[in-house]
Amino acid sequence: MLSVLTALPSLSDQAERLIELDVHRIAGLPADQLRNVAGSAGSLLVVHPELAPASALAPLMRVNDKPGFVVTDMSDVDEFAPISSVKLPDAPLYVIRDLDRGDAMANWSPDEALPAMADADRTPLTLTEGLHWLLQQPHALARGRCFMTIGSRRRKPGGSLDARTPAVWISNGTGRDGPANRNAPKVGWCWAGNRHTWLGFASASSRKSLGA
Repeated sequence: MLSVLTALPSLSDQAERLIELDVHRIAGLPADQLRNVAGSAGSLLVVHPELAPASALAPLMRVNDKPGFVVTDMSDVDEFAPISSVKLPDAPLYVIRDLDRGDAMANWSPDEALPAMADADRTPLTLTEGLHWLLQQPHALARGRCFMTIGSRRRKPGGSLDARTPAVWISNGTGRDGPANRNAPKVGWCWAGNRHTWLGFASASSRKSLGA
């Protein structure tokens, strides 16, 4: 069963939100290129990660009036690329449809969730797609109801997968996060074989490119 969240803003409103956050400048795109997008309701506007990487998007998140951050032991966050089954459109801008936070799979491991998504004809969100979602709908992240983005993994130099899988959740402000980050949205990671009761698995039904 899909997680019930409020409807996404219109694509024009999403474009204005990204422009307000200077995402178009990060990506090197003119503001009008975002403003001229067209698509159906219920779609999330995404800038390709080669233009707007996770390290640039994470600090733009704001949840509980706190800016987002990347955990200190994930300095290689931008090396987490789409897995082989996830094909990103070859375009600077694209949309994804029918977002689901994956609450029904809370306490599953990434290794268990990925084949279940494939069986349901759904595609896991990449990390930057998950961040775009939270830029538009911060309330999609709530304590006890956060999500993993297992469409992104990092490959080691030899070609094998790094055992870490990226996720976005709310910091408790402990350890290296620091008390100043309590209740802030954080980009972190979990082992691919581990389960966590507060993490679902974000997914979509499809991706579609938008004309440049």
